[in-house]
Amino acid sequence: MAKKPSSKVEYVKCNLCGADDYSVVFEGIPTEGDEENRYKSSGNEVGNDQVVKCKGCGLIYVNPRLRPELIFKGYSEGSDETFVSQAKGRELTFSRCLKFIHKNIDKDLAKKKGKILDVGTAGGSFLHVAKEAGWDVHGVEPNKWLCNWAKKNYKIDVKPGDLFSQKFPSKHFDVVTLWDVLEHVPDPKKTLKEVNRILRPGGYLVVNYPDIGSSLARFMRSKWVFILTVHLFYFTPKTIKKILTSTGFSAKKIKPHFQTLSLGYLAYRMEPYSKILHKVGTAVVKALRLGKLQVPYWLGQTLVLAKKEKDLK
Repeated sequence: MAKKPSSKVEYVKCNLCGADDYSVVFEGIPTEGDEENRYKSSGNEVGNDQVVKCKGCGLIYVNPRLRPELIFKGYSEGSDETFVSQAKGRELTFSRCLKFIHKNIDKDLAKKKGKILDVGTAGGSFLHVAKEAGWDVHGVEPNKWLCNWAKKNYKIDVKPGDLFSQKFPSKHFDVVTLWDVLEHVPDPKKTLKEVNRILRPGGYLVVNYPDIGSSLARFMRSKWVFILTVHLFYFTPKTIKKILTSTGFSAKKIKPHFQTLSLGYLAYRMEPYSKILHKVGTAVVKALRLGKLQVPYWLGQTLVLAKKEKDLK
């Protein structure tokens, strides 16, 4: 007999269209317990939750799932040395991303810069790169330890908490970024509506996400590396465009998103998928002293630059 979800778990309707009619994509049960270690920036526990697809709009999401307050509590607590160990690789990633942003936003804004907010800042690598380029940087991050790390190592003041607790003024920022964030939040539509509110008219939103419509995801299915317990939503180019349009944005550029991490870290991340590859890969990397080699890679992520087209009522 299948295990019934506990009081820690909730069933949810489609976040995009509000429908409550879905088909099961991957069978499973909600993952409970040890939220502090599971819900952190470097969390890589393979997902065994039930993943469903809305019959109305096609959005793919976890249902049922852990309650939002428990998820936020998990993200807020504990340290994450594993994540910040890859700060150098993330700086390289975000240097490329910032060039992409400068190339595709208004030329005057790209030249003079302005106010940029990073939601889910983690250790602050993106804001460090943006600050070096001349932007007035602001960040918000639920994990207090990561906020302190950013302040100590990058001299950046990152506000602890979630986006809504900050109560930013309306039409305040020129650019808002969500790096590896939208798939984690319990209510992406509400989050994007708040981003719309705090963005100036014609401002820009930058989002990257694990694309379940990518060729790699479709080939790997439930074995895809981004089917993780920390991911609540799995967008495709079609559903990301729909949710952006419904919150007052239009997607201007969509492209594959490449990240850079050390070879040693990538070998470490293989463990949940193949203990043999993890063991052999780690041994080879160590023997050849390639652990710190920074490697760009793509495993099915997508990057979107969108523009605020209208205020929401």
